[in-house]
Amino acid sequence: MIKGIYHSLAERKRQGKKSFAVLIDPDKANDQNMEQLIMLAVEARVDYLLVGGSLVVSNYVDECVQLIKKNCNIPVILFPGSPSQVSKYADALLYLSLISGRNADLLIGQHVVSAPAVKQSGLEIIPTGYMVIDGGAPTTVSYISNATPIPADKNEIAVCTAMAGEMLGMKLIYMDAGSGAKRAITEDMIAKVAAMIEVPLIIGGGILEPEKAYLNCKAGADLIVVGNAIEKNASLIKEMAAAVHSVPVAV
Repeated sequence: MIKGIYHSLAERKRQGKKSFAVLIDPDKANDQNMEQLIMLAVEARVDYLLVGGSLVVSNYVDECVQLIKKNCNIPVILFPGSPSQVSKYADALLYLSLISGRNADLLIGQHVVSAPAVKQSGLEIIPTGYMVIDGGAPTTVSYISNATPIPADKNEIAVCTAMAGEMLGMKLIYMDAGSGAKRAITEDMIAKVAAMIEVPLIIGGGILEPEKAYLNCKAGADLIVVGNAIEKNASLIKEMAAAVHSVPVAV
């Protein structure tokens, strides 16, 4: 923890270890279900807890993060959908730049507005190239971002976008099919992107089964993020984490 979240992500990638994170939407969380989720996450040896969403209308972000920190030692990373989703109680913040779209506000505009508050928060800030991939259904992130997702079968666009993000200085690449996606990102796309970048690769959206999480890691994902599936069935946490952690370490 002393060396920071990004160091741990980069070190795990260097060692060939795969990581699993549970995404918690503050709008769908309360003290009761959070306590159960935290208990399951600890038992499953979840590596990270992400907190945030595309549209947060409650004021539960601070309370949610504090409850997690009170009950476990799992690092908490903010996954903000807007500048208002910043909590000084977390460990780090993914400073998301929507590099797959052409919406200037989400590429740099909101960052300019949020910069003073983010700087003052004292959080570890991790520049993240965020790429929305078409998951076969309209999602909150695609609607809110007002940006067209990268087509699911256009691997070359995804590869070039990820490469550009890395060369622009992004420390992470996050490819997301979005909450409620009908289909997850293909292993083929993941493999092609992973082969062309050196920074850790995060994959999320539409991952409903442990086998899919396993296959995504085998293809080249370094961190798997699951939210929607676990909201519907919290017991999946153990199976998902076990699948990710069972991926053989490449030598």
